[in-house]
Amino acid sequence: MNPTHRRGEIMVKKESQNHSNTQQARNHQKHNPLSLKQRVEQYFQLPTKGSNIKTEFLAGFTIFLSMLYAIPVSAEILSQAGMPKEALITAITLITILSTLVCGIYANTPVTMSVGMGLNAYFTYGVVQGYGISWQQGLGIVFVSGLIFALISLSNFRVWILKSIPKNLRFALCVGLGAFLATIGLKDLEIFTLQNDNLLLGDLSHITTLLGIVGIMVALVLYVLKVKGAFILTIALLSGIGFLFEITQTPTQIFSSPASIAPIALELDVFGILKFAFVPVILMLMVTDLFDSLGTLSGIGIKANLFYGLDHTERDTPLERTLQIDAVATMAGGLLGTSTTTSFLESASGTAAGGRSGLSAVFAALFFCLTLFILPLFLSIPSFAIYPILVVIGAFMFLEISHIDFSDTDSLIASFFIILLMPLTTSITIGLSAGFLVYLLLIITQGHWSKISGGLLCITFLSVIPFIF
Repeated sequence: MNPTHRRGEIMVKKESQNHSNTQQARNHQKHNPLSLKQRVEQYFQLPTKGSNIKTEFLAGFTIFLSMLYAIPVSAEILSQAGMPKEALITAITLITILSTLVCGIYANTPVTMSVGMGLNAYFTYGVVQGYGISWQQGLGIVFVSGLIFALISLSNFRVWILKSIPKNLRFALCVGLGAFLATIGLKDLEIFTLQNDNLLLGDLSHITTLLGIVGIMVALVLYVLKVKGAFILTIALLSGIGFLFEITQTPTQIFSSPASIAPIALELDVFGILKFAFVPVILMLMVTDLFDSLGTLSGIGIKANLFYGLDHTERDTPLERTLQIDAVATMAGGLLGTSTTTSFLESASGTAAGGRSGLSAVFAALFFCLTLFILPLFLSIPSFAIYPILVVIGAFMFLEISHIDFSDTDSLIASFFIILLMPLTTSITIGLSAGFLVYLLLIITQGHWSKISGGLLCITFLSVIPFIF
C-alpha cells in the first residue's frame, strides 16, 4: 500500500475519532449541564489557578476593606478643585465599581481600580489650581490623556516607552509622587506652615493638628503590622474621636440614597484644552498613569505570578487587557466627573489572601455597591481624619527609592531633581520634565551615546514645553 495513502487513512480515522469524542462530550454536557458554581469556576479558571470561590470571596472582601479609604480621601482632594463633594462621592464609587467589575470579568485578574492617589492631587493642585483653569477643563485633560493611553495600550507603544525611559526615572516618579502626597497631607494638617517664604513648624497645640499627628502614627503602626483595613480603621478612629468630643459635627443619619452626579457628569471641556500649551500636561498625565499602572501591576503580579510582560516584549493578554481597562476607565472617569482612574496597589492584599482570578475583583466591586448608600457618613468624615492617610501613603510610595540604582550617576542625579521638584513646585509635569532634561544633558556631556534613543529624545523635547509656556 502507498505510504501516503496509509497516512491519509490514519488521519481520517483520527479526525473521525476526535469528532466522536467531541460529540460525546457535548452530549454529556447536554444531559448533565454544569451548575452555576461549576460555570463560575470554569469561566474564571479557578482550578487552573489553584483557587476556589470561597478564597476569592475572602480576597475580594480584603481588597474592599483595604481601599475603602480611597472614596472619602479622593472626594476631599477633588472637592478642593471646586467640585461638589456629594456628587464626587457617587461618581468615584461608580467608576470604582464599573472599572473593577470589568477588570474582573474581561481581564480575569484580581485587580481593583479607582481614582488614583497622587493623580487626584495632581489634578487639583497641579492642573486646575496650578494652571488656573476650570475643573471642567481639567476633566477634558483627563479624558484626552485616557484616550492616548487607550491607543497606546492597544499597540506595542508600551514596550517602546519602557525601553526609552530608564527604570531609575520610573522609580523616581513614584518616589516624587509620594513626596508630593506627603507634602499635601502635612500642609493641610498644618504640621508645617509657610511664613515669609520659610517653611516652619506649625502650631502643634492645635487639636486638629494633634489628632492628625496621632492619625499618622496609628496608620503607620496598623499598616506595618499588616492589619486589614488599616487606613479605614484609622479614619474611623479619628472620626469617632471628633464626633465624641464635638470637634466635628456628628452625622444625623448614616444611610441615604446616592447623590446625583448631574453637577459633574458630562461637564468636561475638551475643546478648551486643545492648545499647544496643554500638550505636556496631557502627555505627562498619560505617562504618569502608564508608569503608575505598570508599577502597581508589577507589585501585585510579582508575588502572585500574574503577569510576565511588564518588562518584556512577549504578549501578555491579562496585562494588556488590564491596561486597556485602565485607559478606558480614565476616559469614563472624565465623563463621570473624576480624575484619572488607575489600578490600586491595595489589590495586593487580595492576592496575599489567596485571590488569583478576576472573581476577587468582581466580589470587591459588589462590596463597593454598598458604599453608594452611606453618603451622610462619608460627608461627615473630617479632614484631619483623611490627610494622615495621604502622609502615610506618601511615605510608603517613597520607599521605592530603594529600587533606584545608585551606581548609575546619570539617572541618579536626574531622579534627584524629579523627587525634589515635584513637591516643591506641586507639579508632576515640571518634576518629570526637569528630570528628563538633566538626564539627557548628562549622558550627552559624558558621551554615553548608547543610552540615547528616539523615545528619550521625543520625551525630552516635549519636556521643554512646560518651561516655555
